[in-house]
Amino acid sequence: MAVSSKTEDLEAFICVVDTGSFSAAANLMDEQIAKVSRAVTRLEKSLRVTLFNRTTRRIELTEEGELFLRYARQALNTIEQGEEALKLLRFSPAGKLRVDAASPFVFHQLTPILKGFNEAFPDITLEITSHDSIIDLLEHKTDIAIRIGDLADSNLHARLLGRSKLHLVASPDYLSKFVGNEPRIDLPYHNLIGFTDAPHLNVWPLQSPQQLNFSISASSGETVRQLCIAGHGIALLSNFMVRQDIKAGRLVEVFTEQIISPNRREAVQAVYYQNSAVSSRISAFLDYIAPRLTL
Repeated sequence: MAVSSKTEDLEAFICVVDTGSFSAAANLMDEQIAKVSRAVTRLEKSLRVTLFNRTTRRIELTEEGELFLRYARQALNTIEQGEEALKLLRFSPAGKLRVDAASPFVFHQLTPILKGFNEAFPDITLEITSHDSIIDLLEHKTDIAIRIGDLADSNLHARLLGRSKLHLVASPDYLSKFVGNEPRIDLPYHNLIGFTDAPHLNVWPLQSPQQLNFSISASSGETVRQLCIAGHGIALLSNFMVRQDIKAGRLVEVFTEQIISPNRREAVQAVYYQNSAVSSRISAFLDYIAPRLTL
């Protein structure tokens, strides 16, 4: 079997594993299902093993498939690294790159550095979308999603971009109600600002778990930030959102000793499917933004 054909078969095999089905893999690779199926069948014949147990409702890796997957990923990564190195000798990455992140991350982290990225990679066309909830990358035709917090088990590849500490913050106007601008009463008795559509974000990582009731909530993290600045109460927000507000005095840290750190909400990660068609654009984007983020 020719090297190029073998590589294509490996890509098809790994894509089926990562997406969980032949149809999803075909969609991601922009190929017909039959072609993806033939590629996996060729690989099985070449190896003289069955890689998947197939039923009408699902597919599962066999023991041989699990073993081979590790080596297939290593082999394909090595080939792709070599191809990317050769490409970079000849030309820069080009084409469309679709990136999704929660609106606060777009506003406070991506927007300030994207002008430099566009100048460094003028042949990459960026499409930026904002979803404050977790999206399906295939359904939304997204190449990279930036996610805050630990990831659930997933077939997606992930790259840790850093960690952003959490701060309990309030505006000076809100704190002016208290003697010496200090929130002397216990946290549960304050006006608290929470999230409407993400209940897990309303479970704060406190040293001593407490029952919290929220006087106002919003679906967007940026709206929560604005409500906090406007004096509606105390919010728990990531450093990348409020660092400049704290520095400028628009917000003040409170109850600093009550937050557990590190915690599950601090990780900032990029997730993506390994698709060789856009891998150079993904690498270029992540390599550029990672050292420039102010988490």
